[in-house]
Amino acid sequence: MTASLRLSVPDLAVPAERDAFFALAAAAAEADGADAFDEQTRLDLISGRRTPWIAHDTTGGTCAAAALGAGALDLVVAPAARRRGVGRQALSALLEEVPRGPLTAWSHGDHPGARRLASRFGFTAARTLLGMAMTLDGATGRAAPPHGFSLDRFRPGRDDAEWVALNQRTFASHPEQGAMTAADLHERMAEPWFDADDFLVLRDPDGRMVGYDWLKAEGARTGEVYVLGVDPAFSGRGLGRVLLMAGLARLRERGLGTATLYVEGDNEAALWLYRSAGFGVSSTDVQYRRSSPVYPGP
Repeated sequence: MTASLRLSVPDLAVPAERDAFFALAAAAAEADGADAFDEQTRLDLISGRRTPWIAHDTTGGTCAAAALGAGALDLVVAPAARRRGVGRQALSALLEEVPRGPLTAWSHGDHPGARRLASRFGFTAARTLLGMAMTLDGATGRAAPPHGFSLDRFRPGRDDAEWVALNQRTFASHPEQGAMTAADLHERMAEPWFDADDFLVLRDPDGRMVGYDWLKAEGARTGEVYVLGVDPAFSGRGLGRVLLMAGLARLRERGLGTATLYVEGDNEAALWLYRSAGFGVSSTDVQYRRSSPVYPGP
């Protein structure tokens, strides 16, 4: 660990320490236009699945915050502490806390400072996540479900296990979404933003769940297509468009003016669907991966 930087683990169960940790992240998000800690990272930090770290400079002031654990590292430097080598020193110190092996790190907003750190410490770009947005002004069209199919809302308690199984089939190759468990679902259902009426479900003629459009509306003006999925056995039948258009209509009915979503940069089918509906790319996140430790010189 460097002599000019000291790392400590705050107790997020203590309100003052939790507030200080997330206040640094909020200041960086305001400066960068992107939050260094995404929803999953915040849930992991609060639940204890990942460890929070704070970096202090020689005056005792906090200059960086990080989340570490489960093979992932997220690091953010306070805006006022940048261009002084804080990111390099903090990352070098944090890597000493990581067992040897693969490690991933997100750069939300594809920050140029993150690119430099990634190159210096042997991380390479592995995934690109695109943020997309569209306005909901004017009429939002709908697409009718095929004959015998029906759209309704998610039924908490009754639909939980069926949704988890469908989600795992739909996102079998996705490292995060496809790994969601019933516990992960319930964790999100306990969040203040959850509303079962915003969780649209498409059922086949036998009543089986074959697709869903889970919406998230936290602010007064913006709603998110949180996750949209169709059973692979029913792909190519236009069900994704049915769900997407129904979700956009629901957001507009709620008085929201903008819809957002996130999609993998190499998911051409989903990108075509979203672009054809009116979405455009609004942000880029890059996930870096390191296969083995690299310890650069001064």
